[in-house]
Amino acid sequence: MQSTALLVLAAMGEIDYRTLLFSNVGDDSENPASLRYIHDVAAPYARRHGLSLVHLQKVRRDGTTETLWQRLHRPDTRSIPIPVRMLNGAPGRRNCTADFKIKVISKWLKQHGATADHPATVGIGISVDEIHRANRRRSEPHEQISYPLLDLELRREDCARIIIEAGLPVPPKSSCFFCPFHTVREWQRQRSDEPELFKKSQQLEEVINARRTALGRDAAYLTRYGMPLGDAIRDTFDEGDGDASCDSGWCMT
Repeated sequence: MQSTALLVLAAMGEIDYRTLLFSNVGDDSENPASLRYIHDVAAPYARRHGLSLVHLQKVRRDGTTETLWQRLHRPDTRSIPIPVRMLNGAPGRRNCTADFKIKVISKWLKQHGATADHPATVGIGISVDEIHRANRRRSEPHEQISYPLLDLELRREDCARIIIEAGLPVPPKSSCFFCPFHTVREWQRQRSDEPELFKKSQQLEEVINARRTALGRDAAYLTRYGMPLGDAIRDTFDEGDGDASCDSGWCMT
């Protein structure tokens, strides 16, 4: 929602950004609803207002693309790049955002002239109600991170209003469909409304644990409950969630 609000603000001339970057971790990995929104709503809107919405993907040294789903299924992968939950419920280490979002965007910036002497200004969609996510220290020498929504003192509900007033639908929450940072309610919704995606999430969890067993490691899961996804997520909706959330601000970027 916040990144889409930035798109609208740029189209209105409220903020001085003409290029928007979307780093796709893979059509086989991103939330399909997010991809549909980018293709059917955001990209046409950007074109109508003379903005450039650039679609990026991770490219290997040999020139081929790699998706996060492919990385997770590589037989030689020993570490898990997503924040799977350990038996105690704590999230494990991850590098999915760094490898498939931040580094991809950083590479594009340098290819297009960003240097330490002439850094690119990169606007991140973090609103006032999530100000704790803002961390300027994460910028690279060739980047100057800014937070336009904070500068304009806009909250999440303001972002929704801006999008609706522009005649656009409010976008769905952006994440990989198998992200361990999903709330319980998000998992329940996936099981109820998108059973094929839920089945794929279950299969991914099985692949991860088969590899961990072969390496002599404890099991890891996509939820904090220390049990397989199908057992942890009931068919009925639970009002509580209690799960952590990604604090990078890069998922829809």
